[in-house]
Amino acid sequence: MGLEEDAREYHRREPPGKLEIATTKPTNTQRDLSLAYSPGVAGPCREIDADPTDVFEYTSKGNLVAVVSNGSATLGLGDIGPLASKPVMEGKGVLFKRFADVDVFDLEVDTEDPAEIINIVEALEPTFGGINLEDIAAPACFTVEEALKESLSIPVFHDDQHGTAIISGAALLNAADIVGKGLADLDVVFSGAGASAIATARFFDSLGVPRERITMVDSGGIVTGERAAAGDVNEYKAEFASDRPAGDLADAMDGADVFVGLSVGGIVDPEMVASMAEDPMVFPMANPDPEIDYPDAKAAGKGTTIVATGRSDYPNQVNNVLGFPFIFRGALDARARTINEEMKVAAAEALAALAREDVPDAVVSAYGGEPIQFGPEYVIPKPLDPRVLFEVAPAVARAAIESGGARRKPDLDTYVESLEARLGKSREMMRIVLNKAKSDPQRVVLAEGNDDAMIRAAYQLVDRGIAEPILVGDREWIRASADRLGLSFDPTVVDLSDEDVDRYADRLYELRKRKGVSRNEARELLTDGDYLASVMVETGDADAMLTGATNHYPSALRPPLEVVGTAPDTDYVAGVYMLTFRNQVLFVADATVNPDPNADVLTEITCHTAELARQFNVDPRAALLSYSDFGSVDDERTRVPREAARRLRDDPTVEVPVDGEMQADTALLREALTGTYEFSDLDDPANVLIFPSLEAGNIAYKLLQNLAGAGAVGPMLAGMDRPVHVVQHGDDVEDIVNLAGVAVVDAQAEQ
Repeated sequence: MGLEEDAREYHRREPPGKLEIATTKPTNTQRDLSLAYSPGVAGPCREIDADPTDVFEYTSKGNLVAVVSNGSATLGLGDIGPLASKPVMEGKGVLFKRFADVDVFDLEVDTEDPAEIINIVEALEPTFGGINLEDIAAPACFTVEEALKESLSIPVFHDDQHGTAIISGAALLNAADIVGKGLADLDVVFSGAGASAIATARFFDSLGVPRERITMVDSGGIVTGERAAAGDVNEYKAEFASDRPAGDLADAMDGADVFVGLSVGGIVDPEMVASMAEDPMVFPMANPDPEIDYPDAKAAGKGTTIVATGRSDYPNQVNNVLGFPFIFRGALDARARTINEEMKVAAAEALAALAREDVPDAVVSAYGGEPIQFGPEYVIPKPLDPRVLFEVAPAVARAAIESGGARRKPDLDTYVESLEARLGKSREMMRIVLNKAKSDPQRVVLAEGNDDAMIRAAYQLVDRGIAEPILVGDREWIRASADRLGLSFDPTVVDLSDEDVDRYADRLYELRKRKGVSRNEARELLTDGDYLASVMVETGDADAMLTGATNHYPSALRPPLEVVGTAPDTDYVAGVYMLTFRNQVLFVADATVNPDPNADVLTEITCHTAELARQFNVDPRAALLSYSDFGSVDDERTRVPREAARRLRDDPTVEVPVDGEMQADTALLREALTGTYEFSDLDDPANVLIFPSLEAGNIAYKLLQNLAGAGAVGPMLAGMDRPVHVVQHGDDVEDIVNLAGVAVVDAQAEQ
């Protein structure tokens, strides 16, 4: 099947379309329904009647945007009318929800009269927190937007105009910087004079490109003062009438620094690009076929040629999804009255700044796995980069506040945390730990310092103030790699050939001489970064250790177990995963270390895991799992967790609600714990799940991660004498940074 056939099947699959309405509060009991509707709903109604601003506290208005269209200029399809445009508007709603957790109603209106569209939207203002105008043909789109911005007290945004303007503006900021040209000195040519072209030209002016250096070309040629005076162009095109001689697009492009294509495909040839100034910036953004193909434009320009298109199969995709979800997110959270020029400029500047940051592995993987670094082929972030939300929305909210357009001032210091919570519980939970880490960064030694992922993680740990990383490896290799990766930092490195390593060999010999290790063998062992890092932690030259990125788990775990060892009065360590769901967090153990634990092991790892949960501000409730409920099956396997649970309940020093053995559903269902098994020491569902074997724990966490969509953080190693964590072979940079944050908090607790 081709793309269109696949898309048709995608859309008609039950339920048809791409959006649905879902409840956000419980509706399981009679009381729930009486709160949701009659008679309880009268309470918030009275509050809103007394104070209309309370509508944001009691309803979804503050997170609800209307996507309004008449289908008169739909995508690349033209005037197909409101009915046929509905899949596009639903798709817009999908992007709002997927990228910024903004809810959407799509409203397709059956009129091409601007006055009727204005009246309809004005009448619907009480329902929505913002209005996104979509695919309305020019010049009606200008009339509608200008009137609604004047009459409504909620943000109004025509994405076809401003989305393209903001994203291409971000590309322009970085492209000009790369080639060393100032915005005030740029000669810019626009091919096309429709809504998006005019809005983009206006926005470039806001960024610092002088209006007199902008040349606009429509189907009649260069928009000149003579044409404007003769009434040959509308009032909007006339804003950019040039005093240069009449001519065509080729004439306009001769000597220009920047070409912006918002017209039709294939109208620019390589000779026209070759006629541009040295180091040209070429943005052919017509969709699906650009004015000139990326490879042809790249090859034709003189010097460094930076090309940006609207296509995802070329570098530098100017995609509006980088803008509108996050702009509305910031505007809604600040309860902005409008989306003003300051907010749009802030969005563009935030996008430009983000493109200069190290790109997460997940983004690199989503785009084919090739390295992505700031430069001519990466001047704007990728649409699937989750960091866009955390950069653009706060920038927009801040601009709304500073420009006087906000009715609410969110705490910008904690705003990112609330945004992360919208993208998943794991981000919310990790933010708790990373904030703790930032309060007192500790020295974390990264045993595999020659690995690119470890070097990039070290950069992020420094840049974000989470830890003071120490890389173990070849000093020259690491520094050259940092330069190659475009990381501007001077990493702290312990080289395996350093003379100081000899004292670590002496210490390793003292620790292992009665384990059959000679002095020479100790020196030889220190050629392994895991042993060197372990001794650094044991001697106090580092506060914590990370390894495992390039070695398999058992191999990476052996050196720290031999050198650092377990905590006092502790015989066993455990591998723990934090699994996060929409409204639930679970800590599961043991998933990586103990294959067949006895009651002694289960008892210890329950305590370790409960203590780890507290680091995430979670009050632990532990269940020891089995295929039996409280003795319903009595055999050798069920007796082990039953005995461990008994010991824990009987130990007065254990301040954790704990019970078992029990089946997994019993542990997680309040009805079972308070009904059938009302005698249980757990009154609420367990959030610490102790599995009876490594096999069961490993299988369970992977099933939950892959089938139930659980976010997974770990494995976190619990029970060591000093903080040591072993990442899974192949974990990405974000995983390494997260575990380093956990290690820092572990180290803080030991001080």
